[in-house]
Amino acid sequence: MNAFFSMFMERKEELLNLFIDHLNMTTMAVLISLAIGIPLALIITKSKPLATIVIGIANLLQSIPSIALLAFMVPFVGIGQKPAIIMVVLYSLLPIIKNAYTGITEIDPDKVEVANGIGLSPMQRLFQVQLPMAAPFIMAGIRISAVTAVGTVTIAAFAGAGGLGWFINLGLNANDPNLVLLGAIPASLLALLVDYILSKMEEVVTPEGLKPSDQIVPQTPRKILTKRIVAFGLCALLLVIPIYSGVSAVVQKENRTIVVGSENFTEAIILGYLYKNLIEDNTDIKVEERFNLNGSPLAFAALKRGDIDMFTDYTGIASSILLKLPLETDTKKVYHDVTTQMKSKYNVLISEPLGFSNEYVISASPKSAETWHLEKLSDLVEQAPKLRFGCTTAFSQREDCLPKMEKQFGIHFKDILGLEGNIRYQAIKSDKVDVTDAYSTDAMTVKVKLVPLKDDLGFFPPYEAINLTRKDLYSRYPEIRPVLKKLEHAITTKEMAEMNYEVDVEGKKASIVAHEFLEKKGLLKKSK
Repeated sequence: MNAFFSMFMERKEELLNLFIDHLNMTTMAVLISLAIGIPLALIITKSKPLATIVIGIANLLQSIPSIALLAFMVPFVGIGQKPAIIMVVLYSLLPIIKNAYTGITEIDPDKVEVANGIGLSPMQRLFQVQLPMAAPFIMAGIRISAVTAVGTVTIAAFAGAGGLGWFINLGLNANDPNLVLLGAIPASLLALLVDYILSKMEEVVTPEGLKPSDQIVPQTPRKILTKRIVAFGLCALLLVIPIYSGVSAVVQKENRTIVVGSENFTEAIILGYLYKNLIEDNTDIKVEERFNLNGSPLAFAALKRGDIDMFTDYTGIASSILLKLPLETDTKKVYHDVTTQMKSKYNVLISEPLGFSNEYVISASPKSAETWHLEKLSDLVEQAPKLRFGCTTAFSQREDCLPKMEKQFGIHFKDILGLEGNIRYQAIKSDKVDVTDAYSTDAMTVKVKLVPLKDDLGFFPPYEAINLTRKDLYSRYPEIRPVLKKLEHAITTKEMAEMNYEVDVEGKKASIVAHEFLEKKGLLKKSK
């Protein structure tokens, strides 16, 4: 508890900014959902076949995994808050449409007939009879959508949109429950707050005659007015904070700006901060962060669209995943092919290697290594039928990883579990799996005390760290070229592993670790 409180005090300003981002995206998504869902619900009340189609489509959209939907939209609408808001809107439509439709169609037909009999126009009937009578259903749908939206917006962090999901991802990377809680607790409190505010709104918009008898309380006109002012005021507060923060962001936006992206693991985030600090220290250009992008393909799609100006990756991934080149293990050839094809096909320039390689290192738990005599990759091939392999989804799917291993060696594990991020380290630590895919610079292999298996088969391609930069960046800012070159050949594998360790094991901020490294290397001019 003390560790969590200390972390809260240390990161409270960052937490406030991420909380406002989270509230902003939630509010925008729910408002757009209302603007689409309520009118659509009114339209489909006129046709049951149309209602079946519309509600069916809304059901289908909600069945799509949120992270898949987010990744699908990025190539079309870019990264940041826009795809996140669209994703949440699509998820929020179903309860709004379905509840509003149910509330209106369940109204007693005799009451609608009475409204017609006293001469009310269709619009008068809608606003004076149907909507008030359907209010409990409509508000229930809005409350479900709003609370769901708060949780779904945490996924937005994987598109570089910020929000409280940023802390949750950092915590998963570092296997740090305090960081996870730093994102999860405020998200839960925000969901409760939003639901409470909307419950007050539901009280004032629901006609007294529709409430259960035990909830009907005689009230003076003054008390009714006060309750309405409070309810509408609380709802207005949900709008004012995001609007103010959005306007402030526009006012403060710098003209001379470079957008640096990074993927959603510790090493990539540290490298992102290295470039951010280097650029801002050596130039008057401001850096906008688009960190935590969910994988190389998504980051590369953002680079091609111009949503980011640069991000770091590895030669083996750029070759096999981004360029779809044949698998190759020659280090120089892989680098040459990546450099020439990225420039000719996409106008993307590749830096010289940063100095370290983040190679795949299949690693075993100490118990499994001793039991099955695992020291090198050839031992793994021999003992595979007896071993439980817990690997990342990427490793199980990529052609240069498990599929290649199966084709080349005919390897078949006793069991294969697809696990993301640090969950695989938790699995191997708790003896749920025997071996896993790890990386040569990964601090968690040290923390969990894994046994790395030597690649005596020369199986894995080279994974030299490189920076991918849009060619037009150098046209806009010619002075940036010598600045970016400062990181070429500047980081050893040991130094990168140490920086990862400081973040993932010692709990330091990635931004601070990056700044300290640049200072130690003498690459910063200004004192911070």
